[in-house]
Amino acid sequence: MCCNQNDDSKCIAEILTVIAILQKNASCAETCLDTCDRGFLGCSGTTLGCNTRPVMLYTCCGNGTAWSMPISKDPTETVTSNVFRVEKIDGNCATFRVLQPNPDPTQAATIPYVATNSFFTMDLNCCCVLRCLNDTFVECV
Repeated sequence: MCCNQNDDSKCIAEILTVIAILQKNASCAETCLDTCDRGFLGCSGTTLGCNTRPVMLYTCCGNGTAWSMPISKDPTETVTSNVFRVEKIDGNCATFRVLQPNPDPTQAATIPYVATNSFFTMDLNCCCVLRCLNDTFVECV
């Protein structure tokens, strides 16, 4: 356990589980309340179906700074990102894929992130805030 002393806090794990299921069954629906636990992946102004609800994570001891991870498995790589795609939930642990901003300025407006091959697993007891970004399409996920 990190900073969270409450073993009963499972709300972030439950929301991430919903997001993981939605991403596996991605479809484009009309939007309503734009919340993390919205029951569908929404699309607005694009012909591409949404398959990802990007998230930012804040740890209990992070002093309001978003969690960031390297975009590469190369230990000499110093570029990081603080935007992730949930890939798997196992109890109160989640595996995330690191997303990086789309380097192609002609596509960045409609496809803001690209997938990386960098993954990490987090004990969700360490996570106290989950910030969801706009649903989007990410290739190769």
